[in-house]
Amino acid sequence: MTGKVLTVAQQKGGSGKTTVAANLAVALMRRGRSVAVLDTDPQGSLGRWFMARRERGDPGLEFSTASAWGVSYECEKLKKHVDYVIVDTPPKVDADLRPALRESDLVIVPVAASHVDVWATESVLDLARRERRPVLVLLNRAKAGTRLMAEVAAAIDALGATQATVALGSRVAYAESLGTGHGVLERSRGPWVAEIDALVDEIEALLSAE
Repeated sequence: MTGKVLTVAQQKGGSGKTTVAANLAVALMRRGRSVAVLDTDPQGSLGRWFMARRERGDPGLEFSTASAWGVSYECEKLKKHVDYVIVDTPPKVDADLRPALRESDLVIVPVAASHVDVWATESVLDLARRERRPVLVLLNRAKAGTRLMAEVAAAIDALGATQATVALGSRVAYAESLGTGHGVLERSRGPWVAEIDALVDEIEALLSAE
């Protein structure tokens, strides 16, 4: 088995990287995929999410941590026996991010709906292009139908990046589920179900087209 590596990266803090990583892990697991999550962020938010999950019983997925120099080793080890490795990265762009990008089959860049977040995205896109890694930019914490969301989406298009057709809404459910070690798909039904399902559909379609 050779699994796929999904790296969630963004220079700016507060973009929702860990939320995206955790919910992708749960959504893929619920589709019968085997999943490992790899936390390379010193803040350890994904690790705390995993431990909260573990305290409730079988977490249903594997977990590992690594600093920059150990990312390649951990990815190679994990993808030998899982379908997906999901990597959460620190909110910065420097040499420490390169190992995670090099291992990636797809780099997912969450962008909160603000122009400042779009500006921060440029450096991530540049680094991913240098490493020749495919990128999917994801609007996160978006408020549908607002002028700001439309402006941010247009600004992302102007960067020449592939943008996900779905956006994740600004919903309390995402934060609530993360704090209890869940994914939103495990808590209750709501508009977030269609969002996450559509995102996973798009990711798997992109990977199968490679």
